[in-house]
Amino acid sequence: MKSNRPTVYLTLCLLWILPSFAFAQTKEWKPIDPAHLALKAPLVEKDADAEALFWEVYVDDASNSGTDFIHYLRVKVFTERGKETQSKIDISYFNGTSIKDIAARTIKPDGTIIELKKDAIFDREVVKFGRFKLKSKSFALPAIEPGSIIEYRWREVYEYETNYVKMDFQRDIPVQLVRYYLKPDPLAMYPMKTITFQGQIPGFVKDKNGYYLTEIKNMPAFREEPNMPPEDQVKMWMLVYYSPDVRKAPAEYWKDEGKRLFELRKADMKINDDIRRATTEAIGDAATPEQKLERIFDYCRTKIKNINDDASGLTAEQLQKLKDNNSPADTLKRGYGTGTDINFLFAAMAGAAGMEARFARIGDRSRKFFDPNFTNLYFMGGYNIAVRFGDQWKFFDPSSTYVPFGMLRWQEEGIPALITDSKEPGLVKTPISSAEKSMKKRQARLKLTEDGSLEGVVRVEYTGHFAVEMKEDNDDDTPEQRETKLRNAIKGRLGGELSDIKIESANDPLKPFVYSYKVRVPGYAERTGKRIFLQPAFFQRNVAAMFPTQNRQNDVYFHFPWMELDDIEIQLPDGYALDNAEAPGSINFGESGHYDASMAITKDMKTLVYKRNFKFQTLMIAKDLYPALKQIFDAVHKADNHAITLKQGAAATTKQ
Repeated sequence: MKSNRPTVYLTLCLLWILPSFAFAQTKEWKPIDPAHLALKAPLVEKDADAEALFWEVYVDDASNSGTDFIHYLRVKVFTERGKETQSKIDISYFNGTSIKDIAARTIKPDGTIIELKKDAIFDREVVKFGRFKLKSKSFALPAIEPGSIIEYRWREVYEYETNYVKMDFQRDIPVQLVRYYLKPDPLAMYPMKTITFQGQIPGFVKDKNGYYLTEIKNMPAFREEPNMPPEDQVKMWMLVYYSPDVRKAPAEYWKDEGKRLFELRKADMKINDDIRRATTEAIGDAATPEQKLERIFDYCRTKIKNINDDASGLTAEQLQKLKDNNSPADTLKRGYGTGTDINFLFAAMAGAAGMEARFARIGDRSRKFFDPNFTNLYFMGGYNIAVRFGDQWKFFDPSSTYVPFGMLRWQEEGIPALITDSKEPGLVKTPISSAEKSMKKRQARLKLTEDGSLEGVVRVEYTGHFAVEMKEDNDDDTPEQRETKLRNAIKGRLGGELSDIKIESANDPLKPFVYSYKVRVPGYAERTGKRIFLQPAFFQRNVAAMFPTQNRQNDVYFHFPWMELDDIEIQLPDGYALDNAEAPGSINFGESGHYDASMAITKDMKTLVYKRNFKFQTLMIAKDLYPALKQIFDAVHKADNHAITLKQGAAATTKQ
């Protein structure tokens, strides 16, 4: 399956382009080169199953209130696998964007052309995380066979004005020619600049009709791998932006920006008498600075409705009627605010409590790792509040509804933040939360029957970053939708029957996310004669190995340190006992963590007790170390799939 990803990050206005000319260039199909139709093998990568002959993009600011990307892609299919991977097309897009004017066709090897029908295009939601929803326009191209050419065009519409344009140059198949056209904004105050990441792309040259052109030939395919760094960190792309010439060293630039932003934002954290009274009320009997700040933090999260949250309960009509807050006092009085409003209220209340609080800009390591040598705020789109404790700064983000006190979103941990100040601003690295703060605690009380069926009660608790992800995925769903989602996930792994499903704290910013259910899995264990073969690691049943491939192109990247604690009790069928069963044992990863799985039998010899403790806390592993990492996770996978034998009438013995 092929994926077309959005190509712009949205802020202000960059381009002034003639939409009529751009659309005219792509609304008609280009002639088919007979040499392309006769092509028998790929040119860029010899083993490719399909290869793009060209990918052409016009960048248009058609309405002066947004930006259009008009794409035209032509692909040659060489093999049956190429037919399979290219037959279904998904053009993905996020909130604030739309996909329009899709047209597609297949040119068979004999020159026959089959057009895509308009009613064959479908819209679907791919994934949701909080207020961000990834959707897709999907269609299946007709009558593809090896030797065919397929081509399709579409318009990617951004509903916001832009100040930066991100141009992707790699796809999931090789491309013989990538070509971008754009027309610079004639009203721009600053010169247009470009920067290329992970490669070299020629600069723009003047083309006809006032356009500027850049192109690159023989672009290799970009292939995704599990647990790889963010695409923008490893994929070739170009950023086009307007900016004044910066003739400062990075340290000087960030210091000046820190001072400028402080002056810009200091009024947004203004304290008045209402703020002081609310702070005193929120603090209550808290004694230490940390306790006081936590009370303020919880107050801001629970007493102020975050109107940016998709689970706020407010309709689009209600949101439109809300007044803008111009100060922390407005946010406090009205009881609602944007995420920025809530953070500024938190800073003002911290200041009212006698603490030194500062506005801080920060990047997002799920997008790209921050490099201070790129002296521009483009990669620092996030914001937090820094509070000084002695000679250290600690970071807080009450606008992220479900992130616990003392943590940030994982995307903002372990990276530099720009603390604003009138005298001593600077870049300070945010801490990474320990593995103990993000846990999966799983408990199962099960009974094994003589025919190999397993049934019982299960409870799973998520904390830290795991809880944030689960809540963001469930908070705006109905109880029925949450139950269906959980049921499908469990049944997809285990099969069987689920009942009495309960999901707790999907909208609670303070409590862990918890679900529980009753389960019955026929044939969970395998019976052969007088023996039953049982996998005690119930929660790892049918979970695939994390790293199945032998080779690796990219470094391995985990989002955050984590722990898994499993506590499982399995009541054995009458007349059966453990037959020299061995526990999987322990694996030590050194500084990266550990794995330990133990088994025991209760005194009455009727219940198997299985406990699993898995901890991993290294985020980045160089691809050169991949064989060693794979060996570790393969050993964990093998231990998780460890099976023990129960024998009818045997004397129970267990080796630890």
